[in-house]
Parts: sequence; C-alpha cells; structure tokens
Amino acid sequence: MNIAFVPARCGSKSIPYKNIKVFCGKPLLYWTLAALQEARDIDQVYVGTDCERIRAEVMAFHLSKVIVYFRDEANATDEATTESAMLEFLSKYTFDHVDKLLLVQATSPFTQAYDFDKALDLLKESKADSLLSCVRIKRFLWNDDGTPLNYDYKKRPRRQDNEGILLENGAFYINSIGNILKDKNRLSGKIVSYEMPEYTSYEIDEEHDWLIAEKLMKRFVLSEKPLKKIKLFLCDVDGTLTDAGMYYDEKGNELKKFNTHDGMGFELLRGKGIKTGMITSEETKIVEKRAKKLKVDYLYQGKRDMGKLSIAMEICEKEGITLEETAYVGDDINCCDLLKAVGLAACPANAVKKVKDIPSIWQLTKKGGDGAVREFIDLLLNDL
Repeated sequence: MNIAFVPARCGSKSIPYKNIKVFCGKPLLYWTLAALQEARDIDQVYVGTDCERIRAEVMAFHLSKVIVYFRDEANATDEATTESAMLEFLSKYTFDHVDKLLLVQATSPFTQAYDFDKALDLLKESKADSLLSCVRIKRFLWNDDGTPLNYDYKKRPRRQDNEGILLENGAFYINSIGNILKDKNRLSGKIVSYEMPEYTSYEIDEEHDWLIAEKLMKRFVLSEKPLKKIKLFLCDVDGTLTDAGMYYDEKGNELKKFNTHDGMGFELLRGKGIKTGMITSEETKIVEKRAKKLKVDYLYQGKRDMGKLSIAMEICEKEGITLEETAYVGDDINCCDLLKAVGLAACPANAVKKVKDIPSIWQLTKKGGDGAVREFIDLLLNDL
C-alpha cells in the first residue's frame, strides 16, 4: 500500500494562509492533491492540518483518495519539524510496516501524477530503501574559504559539458513506514534520487516568488493540459465581461463598461478554432452590439426560463460536442449549474462566495470588467 502524507498548517510568516492562497486559479494545495489523486499507484492521501479553513477547502475539492486529520498544536508551530508531524501522523493511524509513505510538500505545485508513479517504480527497481526528489543543476559552487566545491576553476568546463550535481528540491520523499518509525527520519538506508526538471526547484517563500512560480506553472505544466479538450468557450456578461455596475446617462439610457483586453481574448480563441458564446439573463442592445463586435458564434439573452445549463447543452448539441469540452466563466448564483457541469470552470475575483466554493473552479485574480475573461483565456492558451 502506498500512502501520501501532506502537511499543511495555517501559519506562514511570509505569505498568510499560503497553502490555500489562489495559485494559477486554484488554491495552492489543490495542485499537489490533484496530482496524488490522479497517480496510478497512490492508494490514500492524508492532509495533516491545524486549521478548519484548510480542512474546508480540501473537502471542497471532493477528491476520493483524500482524508483530512487535525495535527496536534505542538507539531504545527514554526519551530516544529516536518519529521515530528510525520511521526505524529503515523502514531495516529495503523499501517503495515512494509507500506510506503510519501511525504509530499504542498508548496511544490509542479509535481505531476506521473512523478509519483515513476518514483515508486524507481524505488522498487533500484531495490533502495528510500527516495528523494532532486533536480540537476549546472552551477559552479564555492566554499566559504575561497575553494571551488564542484569544479576545477583552472580547467573551467563549458556549461553544456558540465554533468552538474543533484539538488534536493523538497517536492517529495518515499520510505517504508517501518524504516521511518525505526530511524525517525524521512530517509534511511540505501537512498536513490528521482530527477525532476530544474524549474521544479523553485521555492515559494515570498510574494515575488509566487509571481515567478505562477509563470513557471503556466509555461511548463498548464500548457500541456486544458486546450487539448476545449472546443467551446462560453461566458456570462454582467459581472464577468462587465464590472457589474449599472450606469445611466441623463436620458436614462443604460450603459455598460467592457474591457478591450477581453475582446482580444475572443479573437485569440477564434484563431485557435474554438467556438465562443455569451449567455446573459438580461436583454439589451448594448450586449447585442458587443457580441457582434466580438464576432461570437452564439449569443443568448433573456432566456431565463431555459437556464444557462440548458442553453449550453443546446449549443453543444448544435456543435456535436460535450459539456466536458466546454469552458465557462461566470460570477453569480445563476451560473452555478453550468459552472459545475462544464469541463473547465472559472470565476472573476468579485464572484459571489457560492460560486467560489464550487469544487475545482479556477478563481481568477482579476475582477469582472477588469480583464478577468482575458486572464482565463490566457490560461487556456498559455499566452504568457
């Protein structure tokens, strides 16, 4: 049996509630748990937390392998070691000593399901006792006394000829439960390393780290995923394409504020052959004009009796596709049924709480009318 343990405490001096802060549209912790859920050889995943807020976030993911338990306060302080949290976890549950335990860091969102499966295969094939994840770096290192650590400066090699050295990236560790209980350590005996791409070594400790890590995530991880299946892009209007404000001129004519960056996003989607549509409960000439300018394939206004989910299903039937191949972004409760049904769902930063609580929804950093739709489109297209 292969069990994953993910420590996720509330406290963080540098970034408050770091483990559940929105990272690339979802709570940071989601990415690690989703990868463990998808991994072929992981049987159970335990999240150890000291925080009801984190527990609630994790439960909202609805991942079948994931179990949450509350850590002792003594093992959730800044001074507590990860080893102490891991050993406390093993004292609360009964496992076979030959079972494998994966200690997995929530702050390593780059780790993919295949990393866990390949690492377990490597551990078995190498007949090693434990494993750690590493990256290979080709930097020249020096000691404090002015002597080189890993090369001869008199015969300086070219970077491409440098074999490099392995750096522990902290993403995950594997050992048998028996060894961990005996040696009181995540590693013991014969140790083998599982090599990951160099970008996975990036640590998220400060706010500027967060921004850089999101760029790396979009470039190396997200670029492989959603676009391959999305064939239809739908969005709400008020509060999503607009700022949800109601403006009137002196004659009582209604006005709406749109964002030009969102408009370019629709053009980018057309360039990729993705169909587009707008669905709104209101019916105005303003939206009709905006839809015409954006050249959307479908515009549905004022059809409250149908509901947005029924409208989307009607469009899918016309296109010969499924809701799984559809992306939708919306902000209010009348969007919920559709957001829960599509293959990829997102909401602006100003969406109502009920929408933000939808499992696996992408929470965008921008508000409606401020480029939130474009942000979602960029995530889809990896237009960095």
